[in-house]
Amino acid sequence: MINLKTFEVWFVTGSQHLYGEETLNLVAEHSKAIAAGLDSAGEIPVRVVFKPTVKTTQEIYDTLLDANSAENVIGVITWMHTFSPAKMWIRGLSVLKKPLLHFHTQFNRDIPWSTMDMDFMNLNQSAHGDREFGFMVSRMRKNRKVVVGHWQDPEALAEIGSWSRAAAGWYDWQGAKFARFGDNMRFVAVTDGDKVEAELKFGFSVNSYGIGDLVALIDAVSDNDIKELIAEYQATYTIADDLLPGGERHSSVYEAARIEIALRKFLVDGGFKGFSDTFEDLHGMVQLPGLAVQRLLADGYGFAGEGDWKTAALVRAFKVMGSGLEGGNGFMEDYTYHFDPSNSLVLGSHMLEIDASLAATKPTLEVHPLGIGGKADPARLVFNVAGGDALNASLIDMGNRFRLLVNTVEAVDVTEELPKLPVARVLWKPHPDMKTGCAAWIYGGGAHHTAYSQNLSAELIQDFADMADIEYLLIGKDTRLSEFRNELRWNDIAYK
Repeated sequence: MINLKTFEVWFVTGSQHLYGEETLNLVAEHSKAIAAGLDSAGEIPVRVVFKPTVKTTQEIYDTLLDANSAENVIGVITWMHTFSPAKMWIRGLSVLKKPLLHFHTQFNRDIPWSTMDMDFMNLNQSAHGDREFGFMVSRMRKNRKVVVGHWQDPEALAEIGSWSRAAAGWYDWQGAKFARFGDNMRFVAVTDGDKVEAELKFGFSVNSYGIGDLVALIDAVSDNDIKELIAEYQATYTIADDLLPGGERHSSVYEAARIEIALRKFLVDGGFKGFSDTFEDLHGMVQLPGLAVQRLLADGYGFAGEGDWKTAALVRAFKVMGSGLEGGNGFMEDYTYHFDPSNSLVLGSHMLEIDASLAATKPTLEVHPLGIGGKADPARLVFNVAGGDALNASLIDMGNRFRLLVNTVEAVDVTEELPKLPVARVLWKPHPDMKTGCAAWIYGGGAHHTAYSQNLSAELIQDFADMADIEYLLIGKDTRLSEFRNELRWNDIAYK
């Protein structure tokens, strides 16, 4: 699991020298208390660190510049306890590169009706101090998150926690490396894209590696290491007798373990956070990686099939953002439909590589033929994914911009027997309904590959898109197709 407590968000309070030392001492005291409260809140998964009150242009500039370079600082929370003239913030905001959250709060929850005097009013000016600051951020056209509420309000804390998860995912992308074994599937459009523009926009790099680089590692794996890993398989999954050591088809599992060990070594040694491969480029391999990919996904790596590096990177970001939450995040594909008018469903799956962390029950390790790739029968984990609220997201290269398209869904438990479908699978109902959801997805140019999440909200994904400064489109419970199509038209104009 990715430990989000290694990340920090700085809590920066704005004021000015106008109010005198006594007031500024109270500002600092209150700010420390709020920062400590946020830091200890169960809703916020990262550290919240108090920073001294900023009162001048130079102090603001120095603090925000320091935030840019401070290791493990993923964002900044600002709050104006008093009135902080916003022209002081121009220089600092102009250099800030980390995500920004503006917390519109105040130290006291209630107005002290019987004791309130002008000293109290001069100290507690967030109601208009934050508006002054908010104008400047808007005037500078900077993306930020605005959260309104008392600092002890669980709803406000949950909003800050959600934003901090998005900031952690964004931070994890900066300097991240994704390996692409071979190219994308031949002639396929949506899984391709501009890797140079992606590195400029998102901060991660994608580079190709010959499958021979992996095959060399596969050939070097020791028999003892393979046996140890197979013992782990036996302890973790349900496995048929003929796949166990000495069984008639054990060689398939043996080869899958060899691939996993080599692939894991390649990723660890190269410092990669995710990868993609394609069944069209397997020269020198005995079988297509299935089991290995499922297990690496469950360990936090990003992956997408057929050379789809954009989805692999998005899956990794989802895993970081969802760390510690109940439920999983993984690679998915809309595979086939159930067009029953009274119960329309999408069956999501892929050839082999659905994330093991999504399994509702103990997976079975199975070996079956694969009709594409021209290789030996690959091992894979077979399981059903549980029902519940979820979403699918697709990162698309529209030529002049990247688009992040999200469809919230209601996953349903798989109740029908699927004895001849030897892959992991999930069933869901797209919001707002099957026809509208699918039509909107296609109008929006959404890919057939997605990042599937059981624990992230659409609002969190929007925060992430804002940090990346890319287009965000939501297909949700309230979506109307005519309005969605108008949004697409307006966005095309806005991005020209």
